[in-house]
Amino acid sequence: MEISGPNSVAVRTENVCRHYQMGEALVRAVDGISIDIRAGEFVALLGASGSGKSSLLNLVAGLDRPTSGAVIVHGTDLAALSRDQLAKYRLHTVGMVFQSFNLIPSMSLLENVELPMRFAEVDRRDRSALARQSLERVGLSGRLSHRPMELSGGEQQRASLARALINRPKLLLADEPTGNLDSRTGTEIMELIHSFNQSLGMTVLMVTHEQTLAEKYAGRMLHLADGKLVDDKANKIELEPVRPPASRGETQ
Repeated sequence: MEISGPNSVAVRTENVCRHYQMGEALVRAVDGISIDIRAGEFVALLGASGSGKSSLLNLVAGLDRPTSGAVIVHGTDLAALSRDQLAKYRLHTVGMVFQSFNLIPSMSLLENVELPMRFAEVDRRDRSALARQSLERVGLSGRLSHRPMELSGGEQQRASLARALINRPKLLLADEPTGNLDSRTGTEIMELIHSFNQSLGMTVLMVTHEQTLAEKYAGRMLHLADGKLVDDKANKIELEPVRPPASRGETQ
């Protein structure tokens, strides 16, 4: 995995705005936010519902375009990219994890994790081995042939993490990754994300409404309100090095 140096800027937004009309009202979902996120940082986006957290994450993910301002990721201005170039950006530069898992029900876990490699035109002979390695990394080597509905919510989120990491992204974007999980399982997922940040030097940008979660895992917390950045503070965290998760079940 190619990770930039520790002093390089992974994500920069320059007075970025995302406004849209809702009837006669102008909604300022993101309203003039400027931030720099260094490579290897673990940053939490906090704020009440409607504060602009997910809207900002979608701009960084290239899933939406700003009304004005710039979003620059590893030196590339996303606004200058075509639709095809944005698709390649999402495929190779960022990995995304969502609250709803977004796994394809008719596919096995192995097939779900292989899917991004198909789009990336990875050699068919290599895909299975790489997908197995990624699932093993999140403790699911014994669930390769299972379909999503045969798994717990925590296992499905582990699989979505394996899929997000399969193309070795520089940036992991997580939108409420523990939102559909109980507290114990949510902690397991956060420990995994923390381990990828620490062991791989991967930059993490996570949306959460849980202050305690951010305080435990994020090295920096950005607070949003009404589409604006209202607080940006460092957070000293003391976590033990994370051990690789134990594999669950027998290998299929």
